[in-house]
Order: sequence, then C-alpha cells, then structure tokens
Amino acid sequence: MRIKQITTITSVVSLLVCTNLAAEETESSIMRGGQLYDKWYAVIEAEAPATSHNLYPKDKKYADKPKSNWRCKECHGWDYMGNDGAYSSGKHHSGIKGINGMMGADKAAIITVLKNPEHNYADKLSDKDMNDLANFVSNGQVNFDQYIDRASKSPNGNADKGEVYYNTICAQCHGRDGKLPEKMKPFGKQMGNPWEVMHKILNGQPDEDMPALRALDRQIVVDIMAHLATLPKE
Repeated sequence: MRIKQITTITSVVSLLVCTNLAAEETESSIMRGGQLYDKWYAVIEAEAPATSHNLYPKDKKYADKPKSNWRCKECHGWDYMGNDGAYSSGKHHSGIKGINGMMGADKAAIITVLKNPEHNYADKLSDKDMNDLANFVSNGQVNFDQYIDRASKSPNGNADKGEVYYNTICAQCHGRDGKLPEKMKPFGKQMGNPWEVMHKILNGQPDEDMPALRALDRQIVVDIMAHLATLPKE
C-alpha cells in the first residue's frame, strides 16, 4: 500500500512538473508573439517591407511609412482595441478595429486571417512565427482597463513597491531615473502611453536583450509602472 501511494504521488508530481513546463512554453510563445505584434521584422531580423500595407488607409498619417504601417500595433493599437481604444483619435488613428474581438479564438482561424491576401503575411512569417503571433492574439491579450485608468492614464499600482521591483530588475539597464539607454525616451515621458509600456514590460523589446516579465504576477508589472510614472519626463 505504501509503495502504491508513493508511486501515485510521484506520478502526480511528474504531471505537475510537465504541466508547468508546458505552461512555460506557452508563455514563451505568447511573449514572442507579443514582440511580433510590436515589430515582427525586427524579431525575425528581416528588412522592413518597402511598400505600404494594403489595408492601411491611404489618407492617414503613416500611409507612406511602411516601417510603421506594417506593424500590427499601428493599426490595432497597443491596447489591442484599435478604433475603439487609445487610437480612436490622434495621429495614430487609422479607423481599423482592434484584435480584442479575437481573444480566445481558434489559432487556426487567426492564422488564416494572417495568411489571406489582404493581410499578406504568408510569405513573410514562418509557421512558427504565425503560431506565436496567433497564440498571442488568442491567449496573450490583456484587459488593460483592469490595470490602467483610461481617463488619467494612471496605473492602478503601488509606486513604493514598484520602486523596489524596478531597482532590482530594471535599473541596471535603464538607470535609477529611467533615462537609459540614451536613444530611449525617459520612462517618465513614455508613461504618456501606458499601454505601450505595459505591452513591452510583459513581452520585451524586439531585437533587444530585455527580459519579459509576462510570467510574473501582473500586479508586479503594474506596480513597476506606477513607479515609472514618478520618474523624470525629461
């Protein structure tokens, strides 16, 4: 009886370990998909398309800027809500709907959309790229309104806790004042677009050695953002 119990416990532990490993692999796929959503051609180390995306409106600001209008985020927004979210007005307004309606959708259906002639990613992204991007769209989107007040753009976090997280996770590369590297806008200024900041903290920066914090408790990320909002804007 004792041996049977030990065998059962061992099997359960093995199952939990395997489940956790599978979850980690899913998270890494979602993370990479989030980076592809940000700037896919940087992730796969390809040249940006030389001509504008067919679906980007010809009368909008970035119509003649393929490096911008081929990025998923440019049409669908950092908050994934497109015309119904932060990009409902302003220079990034395209009038295109978000991807939020595809949360939980079948990945094969999402890949079909990506490959259709209108989106035209079939000859640009590999099967793995397609799978990771579809995984992000289906399983990796965040309901930002749970974490960011849309009117004030303020994160619902604890800045004091966030300072501790920031100083031990982020400051070595970004500096205590959030002004590094020099080519990057200071974090205090970036917090004018908290949805972009949160997306990048969760998924990392394409083509950069930046850790993605997607696997951490979401409140840690929001607390870090609350601290970032206190840092210098210039």
